[in-house]
Amino acid sequence: MENGLSRRSVSGKSKLANQIRISYVILLLPSIIFMAYAFYNMWTINERYKDMLSSVVAASEFSLDFKEDFDYETYLLIVGNVALADSKIPEYLSDAREVVERLEDYTDTKDNRKRLESAQKYLNNLETYIDRIEDNMNYEDRYEANITIWENDVQIVTSLLQETINEYVYYENRQLQTAQQETSQFYFDIVKISTGLFAFIVIFIMVMSFWGPLWITRPIEEQVKNEQKQLRKAEFELLQAQINPHFLYNTLDAIVWSAEAGNQKQVVSMVGSLSDFFRSSLNKGKEIVTIREDLQHVRSYLEIQQIRYQDILSYEIDVPETIYDYVIPKITIQPVVENALYHGIKNRRGGGKIIVTGGDLGEFIQITVKDDGMGISDERLVSIRENLKSDKPEDNTIYGLYNINERIKLSFGDEYGVGIDSTEGVGTIVNIRLPKILTEIIKK
Repeated sequence: MENGLSRRSVSGKSKLANQIRISYVILLLPSIIFMAYAFYNMWTINERYKDMLSSVVAASEFSLDFKEDFDYETYLLIVGNVALADSKIPEYLSDAREVVERLEDYTDTKDNRKRLESAQKYLNNLETYIDRIEDNMNYEDRYEANITIWENDVQIVTSLLQETINEYVYYENRQLQTAQQETSQFYFDIVKISTGLFAFIVIFIMVMSFWGPLWITRPIEEQVKNEQKQLRKAEFELLQAQINPHFLYNTLDAIVWSAEAGNQKQVVSMVGSLSDFFRSSLNKGKEIVTIREDLQHVRSYLEIQQIRYQDILSYEIDVPETIYDYVIPKITIQPVVENALYHGIKNRRGGGKIIVTGGDLGEFIQITVKDDGMGISDERLVSIRENLKSDKPEDNTIYGLYNINERIKLSFGDEYGVGIDSTEGVGTIVNIRLPKILTEIIKK
C-alpha cells in the first residue's frame, strides 16, 4: 500500500540521489573535459606528425642519383647504345611520378604543393624531350640536335627536378621540427593543466569533505525528522484513543457495581486487568514491543470488556508461542479488537465472538483479528481501503485503523501494514502483516 509518507520518502531519496549525482558531476566534469581535450590534441598531433614523417620517407625514395642516372641513360639513347624500349628511362619517369603523387597525399602546406606541381611539370617536360630525341633518331643528321636537347634541356630539367625534391624534403623536415616543438610545448601545457586540475580537485575534495556531508545528509535528516514527527503524532493520537475517558469511567463504574454487589473476585480481576492494560499502554516509553507484550495488552482489554459485556461477548486468543518474540509497534492489536467489539459485536443481536490468531507465513508474520459481527457493506469496505491509502483519512471513524497502518509502515516499510476483508451480515477479518524481526535484533 502506498501512502503520503512513502511518497515523501521516495521524494527525499530522489532528492538525495540527485545531490550525490551533482557532486559526482562537479568533481568529474573538469577531468572529463581535460581528458577529451588532451586526447583530441594528442591524436591530432600524432596524425600530423605521422603524415609528415611518411612524406619525408616517401620523398627519400626519390633516388639521390636520379639526375646522374637519367642523364646517363638519355646519353646512351642518343649515341645509339640502347633502344628506348630497352632503356631504363620509362622506369625512372614512372617511379618519379609515383613518388610525386604519393607526396601530394601527405603534404598540407601551400609551398610544398607548389613544389610538387613544378615537379610534375618537369617530369612532363622530360617526357617531351625524350619523345623529341626518339623522333630525331629517325634522321641521320639529327645527332647534334639531340645532343643540344640533352645538354640544354634534359640536364637542366633534371637538375631543377632534383633541386625541387630536395627543397620539398628540407621544408618537410622543418615542419617536423616545428611539430616536435609544438608537441613538447603541448606536453608542457598538459603538465601545467594537470597540476592545476589536481590542485582544483584537492581543494574541491577538501571543501566537499566539510560541506558535502552536510549538503548530502540534510535531506536524510529532514526525512528522518518528518518520519519521527509523524510516528510520534500517530503514537500520541493512538495512546490518547486508548486512554479513553468513557472506557475508564465505564470500567470504574463496573468495578464499583461489582463491589457493591459483593463480587470481590470480579473486582480484583477487573482492577488487575485495568492495571495491566495501562501498564502495557505506557510500557516504559518503548515504541516497539514483542507480540507477547501486545497480546497481553489485548488480553487485559478483553478481560475487562467481557465482564462488562458478558452477555454478548466471547473471545479467543490463539497465537502460537513460536512468534511471541517477534516485534510489533505497541498498541497495534488492541484497537483492531476494539473496532471489532464496538462496530461489529455490539451492533449484532445476540452478541458474537472475537478470535485473535497469528502465525509465521514464511516471509512475514501475520496477526488476524476476526469477528462474526455485523460486517461491512461492499461500498463501505471500498471507502475504508481507499482511506487507508490516502495521506489523511476523510473518515474519522477509521482513524485508529489508519494510525496502526501508518505506524507499521513508518517502522518497517510499505510492504507491511493492515488489510481488511468483510462480508455484510457475516463478519470482518483484519490482517496485520509484520516483518520477521526478533527482539534481539532491535536491541542490537
